[in-house]
Amino acid sequence: MKITGGCYCGDVRYEVEGEPIAKLQCHCRECQHISGGGANFTMAIADTNFSYTKGQAAQFTRDDIEGAVTREFCGRCAAPLLTRAPGLPNGVLLKVGSMDKPEDFGGPEAAIFMDDSYDYHSVIDGVAQFPKMPQM
Repeated sequence: MKITGGCYCGDVRYEVEGEPIAKLQCHCRECQHISGGGANFTMAIADTNFSYTKGQAAQFTRDDIEGAVTREFCGRCAAPLLTRAPGLPNGVLLKVGSMDKPEDFGGPEAAIFMDDSYDYHSVIDGVAQFPKMPQM
């Protein structure tokens, strides 16, 4: 599968080839901050063939929490592009909203960090739910 995508303003573009490792709906508090309060839809994919094809993403890693993820986003429009997580050292978590064809996501296989979810967060029937991050 070839995936292309980029930011809202078009300054940063990427492409990656490979099959998804996982398709997730994350409810952790960090993702709620990034998404504006809802779940964050991501596709985990090996970073082997990932590359930026236009521009370069800005990065942010919190230094006040252990095991913090690194978020990559456009430095101009601030659109989230991907996350690099210590628990996924050879992969990236693509933000579904940054994909040119978000329909390729097809929906989550699992909803994670449900311990942080709220009553107004919905999960599609039949999607596996986990209180934290399961081992991938």
